[in-house]
Amino acid sequence: MTLKDIVNRFFLIEILKGMALTFKMMCTRAVTIQYPKQRRKIFPGFRGKHAFVRDAKTGKEKCIGCMKCANMCPAQCIYITKTKIENKMVVEKYDIEALRCIYCGYCVEVCPTCALVLTEAYEYSAYTKDEIYFNKAKLLQNWDDFASTYPADEYFNKFWRPDGIDTSKMVKAKKEQGPVPTRPVPQPAEPQPETPAEKPPEKPAEKTETKETE
Repeated sequence: MTLKDIVNRFFLIEILKGMALTFKMMCTRAVTIQYPKQRRKIFPGFRGKHAFVRDAKTGKEKCIGCMKCANMCPAQCIYITKTKIENKMVVEKYDIEALRCIYCGYCVEVCPTCALVLTEAYEYSAYTKDEIYFNKAKLLQNWDDFASTYPADEYFNKFWRPDGIDTSKMVKAKKEQGPVPTRPVPQPAEPQPETPAEKPPEKPAEKTETKETE
């Protein structure tokens, strides 16, 4: 044991240092966020609750059933079932088991139509597993809930076109993808057929009286 160790033990130097740090923090401004009254600002790129982007024109999901997200998912938590209707492939079932998801964002990056997104919503704890098992209807509802609280009128997820990726190698739909509206887009009113103007009623012909001359 050195002389320095003996002095530190005798004069309780370490304890005095700890008390000095405690007193210093007592005199500074608190950095604790009083959640839920206060919330931290969500940084761009935060990966939260899964959602299907609702197409502003059709009001439906944009998924084409290419299976890229399910094949790329390292956790294998995406389940897709397709069916053929009138010679066209339709996504019959699309489920995400959020409890298995590792929130890597690969599914969002590979989607050619930018149909899937990990929103900035993070408050979705539940008491049952079924509540966090997202099907097509729940994924669309997740988007509606997120869009209704999003502060801007348009939204663009950075993982649709990640930094450092050569956009020339992307498919056309993904390359041209722009911000999506978060508010309902008013649809143009359908032109109504013109109704022929009503003709005014014809006045009856006036009768003229002729007097006979004697």
